[in-house]
Amino acid sequence: MTVNTVNQFINGQFLPGNGSQNIQVTNPANNQVIAEIPVSTEQDMESAIAAAKAAFPSWKKVAVSERARLMLRYQHILKEKHDEIAKVLAQETGKTLEDAKGDVWRGIEVVEQACNVASLMMGETVENVATNIDTYSLIQPLGVCLGITPFNFPAMIPLWMFPLAIACGNTFVLKPSEQDPNTPMLLAELFKQAGAPDGVLNVVHGGADEVNYLLNHQDIKAVSFVGSVPVGQHIYRTATANMKRAQCFAGAKNHSVVMPDASKEQVLNNLVGASVGAAGQRCMAISVAVFVGESQKWISELADKISKVTPGLWDDPNAGYGPLISPQAKARVLSLIEEGKKEGATCLLDGSEFSVEGYESGNWVGPTVFTDVTTDMQIYQQEIFGPVLCCIGVDTLEQAIQLVNANPYGNGTSIFTASGGAARKYQSDVEVGQVGINVPIPVPLPFFSFTGWKNSFYGDLHAYGKQAIRFYTETKTITARWFDEGQETGPNMTINLR
Repeated sequence: MTVNTVNQFINGQFLPGNGSQNIQVTNPANNQVIAEIPVSTEQDMESAIAAAKAAFPSWKKVAVSERARLMLRYQHILKEKHDEIAKVLAQETGKTLEDAKGDVWRGIEVVEQACNVASLMMGETVENVATNIDTYSLIQPLGVCLGITPFNFPAMIPLWMFPLAIACGNTFVLKPSEQDPNTPMLLAELFKQAGAPDGVLNVVHGGADEVNYLLNHQDIKAVSFVGSVPVGQHIYRTATANMKRAQCFAGAKNHSVVMPDASKEQVLNNLVGASVGAAGQRCMAISVAVFVGESQKWISELADKISKVTPGLWDDPNAGYGPLISPQAKARVLSLIEEGKKEGATCLLDGSEFSVEGYESGNWVGPTVFTDVTTDMQIYQQEIFGPVLCCIGVDTLEQAIQLVNANPYGNGTSIFTASGGAARKYQSDVEVGQVGINVPIPVPLPFFSFTGWKNSFYGDLHAYGKQAIRFYTETKTITARWFDEGQETGPNMTINLR
């Protein structure tokens, strides 16, 4: 098998690393090496930051309409290359081709939002705040911004970040996951094709040491991160300690509440994909189903439906999902499944021994369903990040809300019901940032913002939508008076305008 060499992207050029260290990228379906990336040296990272810093003064002065046109060209190219990007993505992540297409498309939608940057960056004006004095505000970019992205959405998450930041007039350094770098590098290549000036976007590679170097660099002004809780906490603390803005999207334990008046078939069909789709490697996956009252009788039927989902290769049209990203991820999921059994949960469906013929060395875990789960069990407390669904029964909606609110995460949740009153109570009382009503995975479209709460997010302003524009910009307020001859009013010895 040909091993692809992945370069860095610095100042408009695809360059090898200056060091001798490389990271191997493996195919999750069989763990064979498919690519190597250089570990960026301090010299490499300094070059990337210097290129971004040098490009910023001229890029921020480019007309906002021209920056929008760059995004229009970019989204056009992304749509033309949609299937090509999805194929690259599927091969290095193990996702099914259809799931990979969804990853790419949700990123394109954010680029479409970046095309609206002119209206999103409008300031405010008030005439005559005092006699002949006007006050108005300008929305201006910050400078060099940094994005640190995860393995599970190598197209969507980078496209959450750099297009909006660059459309606002910033320049950008991207440090993608070292586990699937081919997709983000293809995004950079297509951005260059769209006409992006040199230095506006730069891509470097590496692990924790390289991330820490970037976080501590004085020329980085803002940091956006998506990943796990401990890493998110570290990045947020380090970035803010260095006086940088930070938005850090971390872990999740998403609950779906099922009311007995809901449409059973709709509930079960929705929970199948929401729980084990993408091998459960989604921060918005439903990993806990809370069945209220009589709906608890549906749990065995749900397990039966999930049992019909068969994992497989990325190009297998019958595959429900692919392998986990790495042997380490598989080992962690399997250990949590065993822990659940030991703690007394009932394993209705056990995917621990699943494998695909001819690809037995891959990171396969079959769909797994537990019932009789309690909140003190590790399979409930930990974010499993695998194709494992925990089922819990409660008597009332109030108990379901209490259970969800007691969880330390607040990324997403959903309720299935035919009752408007129950839905309204749930959306009002639940302490979670994104709520679906008869929608299992409520990821908002990009004219809204992605708004996780509690330990699912560290920061003040969220990804995409209007909040991202505010994250990547500063507001400058101007108070102005123009004098005509003879209008002098004498000294003003107070703070008041007059």
